[in-house]
Amino acid sequence: MKTRLLLAAMLLSTPPLAWSQQRDYLPLEQRLSAEQLQQVGLSAQQLQLLNRMLSETASVTAAAATPPPAPMQIGLEEGPVHSSVQGTVEGWGPGTVFVLANGQQWKVLKGQMRLRTALQSPEIDVIPGIAGRWFLQVDEDLPKARVYRIL
Repeated sequence: MKTRLLLAAMLLSTPPLAWSQQRDYLPLEQRLSAEQLQQVGLSAQQLQLLNRMLSETASVTAAAATPPPAPMQIGLEEGPVHSSVQGTVEGWGPGTVFVLANGQQWKVLKGQMRLRTALQSPEIDVIPGIAGRWFLQVDEDLPKARVYRIL
């Protein structure tokens, strides 16, 4: 009885990663030698039941170990966005939302600027930086605002 419990505990403690790397479940008859199977003392029916239970556990564990698809993220592989702002731009600060003609919306995270003269629907560039950062540029002579896309 102790041997059976030991075998079951050993098999159930096999790391899930090892199961997830296998395409098909490997039956106990192929994992253990004939001598080891004899020491365990399972009947053919018990062995079949244990194989079925372990196979189901392995497939559930493998399915759970599969990571979900990564959410779509804007990254450096995308080039700069060139568009125009809808409406008037008098300046920006943290929380300012820019609605672009292409339908995108960008929100200012850092940076602040008050323009001397308001601009009506100015052309802008949203430029990728390092580490997933994006910067909105109204004019190349003005400071950029650090932004993130909200839509």
